[in-house]
Amino acid sequence: MRHLLILALLCALPLVAQSEASQKIVAATDRDAGDQALDGVRKPAHLLDFLDIKPGSRIADLGAGGGYTTELLARAAGPEGKVWAQNPKEWHDFVDADLKKRFEKDVWKNVVRVDQSFATPLPEDAKNLDLVVMVLIYHDVCNMMPDRSAMNKAVFDALKPGGAYVIVDHRAKEGTGTSAGNTIHRIEEKVVHEEVLAAGFELKAEADFLADAEDAHDFMAFGRPKQPSTDRFVLKFVKPAN
Repeated sequence: MRHLLILALLCALPLVAQSEASQKIVAATDRDAGDQALDGVRKPAHLLDFLDIKPGSRIADLGAGGGYTTELLARAAGPEGKVWAQNPKEWHDFVDADLKKRFEKDVWKNVVRVDQSFATPLPEDAKNLDLVVMVLIYHDVCNMMPDRSAMNKAVFDALKPGGAYVIVDHRAKEGTGTSAGNTIHRIEEKVVHEEVLAAGFELKAEADFLADAEDAHDFMAFGRPKQPSTDRFVLKFVKPAN
């Protein structure tokens, strides 16, 4: 009931706003087969609609991993845009080979690789950003950083007024806080709300295209090469315009 009331009150962007453009990006014939295999559980066209990316946008992808989401962002921003793909140095051995392969593609010419900690996730030139995204990673940051305030402040400072901070993650049971982060790779949604709002953001919108009422929130949310279908929250925060 709480989520229904919030959704009714929030000024959310319609999910159909860019559906044709988003579907075209997802259907690109040069996307990797591995990415396409993830589309069923990731629903990338819906995510791109929710992000509402304009050509030429400046975007940061925090915890970019091997680049699944980064590539979608780069395609949406286009050659005039710019995307910073951040990973902590501790993940180098996990992501390096995949990223090097990605950077051989023309569509990655507008992407900058960033190997920095979550506490200081972006280089000095990553300022006046239109969008920062973190997809299925916030729970991992909780495992690495007991205090996320520095990260969220860095995101706030890097965004332009009115810029958006979008977080997607696997929902944990109410009352569990961050405790499920290093066991079944989940996080209680309330934690993200509280921590991001404390950094000065305002909650703009939520979306339910990754919600799953059948998920009991008691199994491992992380799987490779196949990802399980889980109940996921999608939150859009904004930096106040003034």
